[in-house]
Amino acid sequence: MPADRHRLLTASAQPGEPGPTGLAGPTGLQAIPARSVGLPADDVDRAVTAFMTASPVTRRWDVETGFDWAAADADRLTEGQRSAVRFITFIEDHLPGYFALYGSRFPLDSDVDVETFLLNREIYHFTVRWAQEEDSHARALFRYQVESGIARPAALRRELAEEGRKQFALPHEHPAALFAYTLVQEKATQIYYQNLRAVVCDPVLAEVLGRLSRDEARHFTFMADMVDLYLRRYGDAVVEPIREAIAQFRMPLADTLRGYWRWALRIADTAHYDHTEAYEHLVRVVRRAVDAPSDRVDELASFVRACRATDPTPSPVAPLSRS
Repeated sequence: MPADRHRLLTASAQPGEPGPTGLAGPTGLQAIPARSVGLPADDVDRAVTAFMTASPVTRRWDVETGFDWAAADADRLTEGQRSAVRFITFIEDHLPGYFALYGSRFPLDSDVDVETFLLNREIYHFTVRWAQEEDSHARALFRYQVESGIARPAALRRELAEEGRKQFALPHEHPAALFAYTLVQEKATQIYYQNLRAVVCDPVLAEVLGRLSRDEARHFTFMADMVDLYLRRYGDAVVEPIREAIAQFRMPLADTLRGYWRWALRIADTAHYDHTEAYEHLVRVVRRAVDAPSDRVDELASFVRACRATDPTPSPVAPLSRS
């Protein structure tokens, strides 16, 4: 981690100390109020600022002018690669469901008290930018399918609508578990996009996948920063929620997208992909966050690594975004 970024993210209240908003330290899971991000506003602001700083205006891209769409040619792809593009378009296009989930977990309305609203407003600065970027991913993949000859726009819109209207849900109530889940999912997505980019022969698709992969890497870094903050502030109290996030891990839309598992196996054959590769990145975040690992932290690291060794799940890609 760059030194300046490390300073940004370690300038928070120490475990056991009251934060700027009066949240208690690691006295158990009840220390984080329901429907709250549960971190001091200053800490979340630092993480959001680091994320925004990593994406200045000069580095951003747009769907309309960022690619030579007239040169897109699906005839350069294998049938498996074309199928992979269709699959990841479904996953990226489910952005409204992902965004709604974050809105329901960290609401901004009159049903929450002022302190909760104050904290959730800080995380919203990230989620609204994240949603815009993930929506651009969906639009870029849609445009590629149409311009390259994979699909016709009207038929593709209807296909995406049929899947997109299905609810996206996760079982994780604890915010640390939600960010740990998304950390793994974003890193897994980045890895798959990199691997798919390495094997496709259409330069336009390769450029699209490169842009998407770089975005997912930044999203992963933000999620890692959030998990880091939870561990530094709450210590062992968040170990169990993180463990549960891995124990129950399923990539987005695994339970709703028609033909998901058959499709997932096919795209894994098209470009190497194993979502459990992302688990090691979570272990590194956990180790980095604690100066003196406790028995529970050690057990979490061992558990995550054991999950990678034994996970029998087919290896599809999906951002929350997934992104």
